[in-house]
Amino acid sequence: MDTTLSITNGSRFQVSEFVLMGFPGIHSWQHWLSLPLALLYLLALGANLLILITIHHESTLHQPMYYLLGILAVVDIGLATTIMPKILAIFWFNAKTISLTECFAQLYAINCFMCMESGIFLCMAVDRYVAICYPLQYSSIVTETFVIKVTLSMMLRNGLLIIPVPVLAAQRHYCSRNEIDHCLCSNLGVTSLACDDITINRFYHLALAWFVVGSDMGLVFASYMLIIRSVLRLNSAEATSKALSTCSSHLTLILFFYTAVIVVSVTHLAGRQFPIIPVLLNVLHSVIPPALNPMVYALRTQELRVGFQRLFGLGEHMSRK
Repeated sequence: MDTTLSITNGSRFQVSEFVLMGFPGIHSWQHWLSLPLALLYLLALGANLLILITIHHESTLHQPMYYLLGILAVVDIGLATTIMPKILAIFWFNAKTISLTECFAQLYAINCFMCMESGIFLCMAVDRYVAICYPLQYSSIVTETFVIKVTLSMMLRNGLLIIPVPVLAAQRHYCSRNEIDHCLCSNLGVTSLACDDITINRFYHLALAWFVVGSDMGLVFASYMLIIRSVLRLNSAEATSKALSTCSSHLTLILFFYTAVIVVSVTHLAGRQFPIIPVLLNVLHSVIPPALNPMVYALRTQELRVGFQRLFGLGEHMSRK
């Protein structure tokens, strides 16, 4: 494939676009993966839009807990939409080229949405902690204003901390090589093509992961340790079961999300022998949680199920049963 180059500094070449090759090692038949990925993407869009419409339509769901769930749905839609249209374009139309500006913009958006999802999980953990450990003060602590403040703070935190990622990547010099063995513009995948030193890029990438996702994960599990300690002090088995059921769906999603983050990180470190594994897991981690999150909440949250029934006009029929 032709490489578009431009001369810089009179003697060096700078690529003007990258080529996303897709899944390494299976380029000849990777298009067969487009159907399951497209179905997952449509499921993610449909399920999260249904969550948003139901929360907006059903007045009983106008509570901080469901507002946070709605924000998570918006983040999931954004994350899936950031990567899936380009991946499907690669598979269906062989549209592999992407300009440096578009690549760096995608790099910024992916990192923002991933960190935002982690931040929303932290906010939801705090919500459950207050609801179970301080039930009498819950309505005065977790309010609509609280949701707005924590959401804006997460957006500000992630938006500012992620800026250096594409900025540092854009400052690198890319010469001769422009083929990325990936379906998307990942930080390490892009900077590994640079001809100059990328130590600062690797350092900031690692520091960002530990500071944002690592701190969120630590605080989430700390809050759940406090929740479990509080629940075990309850004398009634029924009260214990009810308390645990209120956060079971959230805990399920948290365990899946952070387990997937750890697995993707580990496979990236050990992916030299089988490079397709970290690439595939990276893509799946960006599309499976958006498709899974609404289904977990729909199956395990009665109020949301009732909202779905009323939205589709099934409320009267179900009440007669």
